[in-house]
Formats: sequence, structure tokens, C-alpha cells
Amino acid sequence: MPEYKAPLRDIKFVMNELLNSEQHYANLEGAEDATPDMVDAIIAEGAKFCEQVLSPLNQVGDREGCTWSEASVKTPTGFKEAYQQYVEGGWPSMTADPNYGGQGLPHSLGLVMSEMVGTANWSFGMYPGLSHGATNTIEEHGTEEQKQTYLTKLISGEWTGTMCLTESHCGSDLGTLRTKAEPNADGTYAITGTKIFISAGEHDMAENIVHIVLARLPGAPEGTKGISLFIVPKNLPNEDGSSGERNAVSCGSIEHKMGIHGNATCVMNFDGAKGWLIGPENKGLNCMFTFMNTARIGTAIQGLGAAELGFQGSLAYAKDRLAMRSLSGPKNPEGIADPIIVHPDVRRMLLTQKAVAEGARALIYLTAQQADIVHSGKTEEERKAADEALGFLTPIAKAFLTEIGYEAANLGMQVFGGHGFISEWGMEQNVRDARIGMIYEGTTGIQALDLLGRKVLMTQGESLKGFTKQVHVFCKENADNEQLKEFLEPLAALNKEWGELTMKIGMTAMKNREEVGAASVDYLMYSGYAVFAYLWARMAKVALDKMVEGTSEEMFYNAKVQTARFYFKRMLPRARAHAESMLAGADSLMDMPEEAFAI
Repeated sequence: MPEYKAPLRDIKFVMNELLNSEQHYANLEGAEDATPDMVDAIIAEGAKFCEQVLSPLNQVGDREGCTWSEASVKTPTGFKEAYQQYVEGGWPSMTADPNYGGQGLPHSLGLVMSEMVGTANWSFGMYPGLSHGATNTIEEHGTEEQKQTYLTKLISGEWTGTMCLTESHCGSDLGTLRTKAEPNADGTYAITGTKIFISAGEHDMAENIVHIVLARLPGAPEGTKGISLFIVPKNLPNEDGSSGERNAVSCGSIEHKMGIHGNATCVMNFDGAKGWLIGPENKGLNCMFTFMNTARIGTAIQGLGAAELGFQGSLAYAKDRLAMRSLSGPKNPEGIADPIIVHPDVRRMLLTQKAVAEGARALIYLTAQQADIVHSGKTEEERKAADEALGFLTPIAKAFLTEIGYEAANLGMQVFGGHGFISEWGMEQNVRDARIGMIYEGTTGIQALDLLGRKVLMTQGESLKGFTKQVHVFCKENADNEQLKEFLEPLAALNKEWGELTMKIGMTAMKNREEVGAASVDYLMYSGYAVFAYLWARMAKVALDKMVEGTSEEMFYNAKVQTARFYFKRMLPRARAHAESMLAGADSLMDMPEEAFAI
């Protein structure tokens, strides 16, 4: 398993040089404490914790997994102690509301920590990650009493949270869920039903677990319009706020699965468990979207983490492993062979991982800044624009980054050759852990329908125009920059084509709604490559400007330009195939009779 080293130089490049975080934080309400010195100190301490505490436990968690016995779950060796260190370090409270014990720092800074935690040990990071989602949901929709009772404990890290949506017969189609909520005389509800695939649903790291549960009230409308949301704690809170007697909720089993073994994926049984309504009746799905959007951005980080960890491991190996000679002549004449990093195909794999990891970091941090503005922007106009941008970028970030992040993890394994298939190197674990990213929090297909159907076509393309306008302005402002020409010309053409493709799909969809589903995944992937092209062009500009000014870090900035060039020459052409496929129409998918599939 590679020893994770936080990529601090690139983190700072994206935050400070590409996205100007200092100015961004200055423009937010209540972000006065996010000074450059404070931000640097937080990131440095977070990196140290992730490198020294979490990374060594990554392979331990995979090897041992979680164990279930009599409704209790024991986490792998070291996880409980690491979580206590995490809590003692104040990390759970970092971005939370100061009124309930939080530090009130910007959410984008919290996502930097989430990136480092997730890359170092994804299974561990899911425990506090789900708590963040529960915190955001209660903060947004809970009553003051609920906030005082649950928010304070979640923010301190004493309690953790979960998201309970999925049932055995329904995953993404939540309109068919059957869990019931019967009113009690005291104003609470008796929650009865079984939820599956509940990450962190039971564990031994915290004294209480707060389940955020979707259920139906008696007489509720059918479908998604009849779903309500409830807080259901594992242990009922005492009047003094401490964890009290056990509620009627238990873990029936944990799943045996492909990866993320260090995180307990639970079957949760609610047997008339006491719960409290959060938000309005029958508006539970609307409230749960607060949690799901948090989780979708969090899942996007998994794509980044898989690429980064694979890259770090395979880069070190490629520099050390000797095999064959360079086609242009020996590069290590004193050795028996050359290091494999000299071979073009190994370079292709390494550069793909590098382009994915660094492009993903730029996209996630950009998305996180929009979330900051939605939460703490100074004007309604700013908050509304940021919310539209966030809604557009979130499905792209979640689906595109997990797809290409998994590809990068596979390439990390491939660089090792046969050794990549062996557990001790950690590359095959990275592949297994990464595979779930394309499934949970909504599959790639679900995200694609959200992007094309809801975010683009249902707004008559307005959400897309908001982004393509930014790209157009960037290209126009830099049109006279000869050094950027190799990036700007294909970017401008792609940006124009993006709108044209959208219009064509929209027109065909007016005649046949199946065209949306048929085109959606290719549309999302095309959109992802287009967003990356914009970000890599911007990164190239920053790097070129730095080199013109003069810098002691010329190798770093030159590598940025070279990676941008690789992306435009070697990865962006994939968008052409997606453009062809999205216009191929639904007939090639839907004409075959169901019976013919078995022939």
C-alpha cells in the first residue's frame, strides 16, 4: 500500500492561484477566521493526521473488515482510536454553525480535509462524512429543539449520523418505499421497516448514532409526494442531552462486499422505533436532498482520491521498476534495464492519472466555492447564481469523477503489471474501493438523467448557458494570448458545440422522451470532458503567467502546462465519440424486443 502524502503544493495551487480562495473567503459572511495563515495551519495539521494516522490503517481496514455479532459491529483495529483523535482534533466541528459548537469555517475548506481523509482511508472517511450530511440536514430543516439535542452532539463528534433511504425493493426509485411512521400520542412517531446498504449504520466508534430516515405517514399520497423525513436515534436522548436507553432500531447484518471493507454496510431494522419528524409532512424527499447533495459532492471526492492514490503508488513504482530498454536508447546504461517510466505507454497511464486527479481537484474545489456562496453569500443575487451553478455542476462532479477516477485507479494497478494484482501493493484495493463510487448516491445513469433532464432541458438550457457563458468570456478575454491558443481554440469550439448538441437532443426529445435517457450518459461524459477542458485551460494560463513573471518553481508550472497539453491532445478527443453516441438516437437501444435479449 502506498504511503499517502497529501499533495499540498497542488492543493494550494488550486485554492490560492486558480480559485483565489483568500478573496473568495473575504467575500463570504462570517468567514473572517479563514485567514491565509489559519487556512495553511489547518491544512498542514490535517495532512499530518491523514498521513500518520489514517493512511496506515487503510490496508488494515481492508484486510480485517468490520465484524457483526448480536446486532453490534466492531470496526477494524485502530479505527476507534483514530476516530477519537479525529474528534479531539476538532475536525467534525470545522465547518459547522458556531451556535451549536461549530467553528464556522467555509465548507470549501472542509472539503479539502475531506479529500485528504478520503484519499488516505476512504472507509474511515465515510463515518464522519455521513455525519456531515446529517448535520447539514438538521441544520437546514430541524427545529431549534432538534438542533440543541442532535446538532450539538454531531458537531462535537460524540455522535455520528447516517442516511437511511434504500430498501430491498427500491434503490433510486424512492417513490415505492414501504417504511411506515405511525403517530404516537406524545407527538413522536413509531418507525417500522427495514433499510439496506446503510453505510456506518452500526459501529463502536461513537456512543450514539443518529439515523435520518425516510418513511410514510398513514394516508400519505403515493409516490415521492408522500414521503416524510424523521430523526431516529440509536439511543434515545436523556433530558440532559446524554445518550440514554436503547431505541427499537438494530443492525440485522452487515454486507460482504467488493471493497470499502473498513466501513460497515448495514441492514437496519426499525421495529416501532421512536422518531421525530424533521421538516414538513410529505416533504421528506425535498429535505433529504440537502443530505443527498452533500453526499454527492462527497462521493465525487472518491473519484479524486482513487486517482490520486493510484497515481502516487504507480509513480513511485514506475521510477523504481526496471524493465526493457527505452526505444530511443538506454536511459539507465549502468543498470540491467531502464525504469519503466521511460516507456511511452507507462507515461500515458501516469499522465492520465495526473490529469484526472488534478482536474478533479479543480472541479471539486470550484463546486465547493459555489456551496460556500449558497450558504454565506452576501447578496440574494449571488446566492441564487451560485445555487444554479452548484445544481448544474454536482451531477457532473459526482458521476464523471467517479467514472474517470475508477479508470485512473485501474491504470494505477496496470502500471504495476502482475504486482498490481497482488494485495500487498494496495493497488487492487484502490480499484475495489473505488468501484462503489459509480453506484451509490445515484448511479451514473441517474446523475445523467438529473443533468440532462432536470438541470438542462427543464430549464430550457439556462443552467448550461450560465456555465458556457463563463467559458466564452474566458476564451474572449484571452484571445490575444498566443501561448494559450492551443487550448483556447478547441475549448471555444467545444463550448459552442455543447449548446448545439443540447438543442438537437432537446428537439428529438420533444418527439420521443426516450431520447433523453438514450443520450444522457454520453451527454454527461461529454459535459465532464468539457468542464475539464475549461479548468485545464485556466490552470495552463495561471502556470504560463507565473513562468512569464519568473519563478523558482518552473518545473511545477511547466508540468501544469504539459499536463494540460496531454489532456487536450490525448483525453479531450474522447468527447467526439460521446457526441456521436448521444446523437445516435433511442432506436438502436429500444428496437430490440425484450425476448430477443435471451436468444
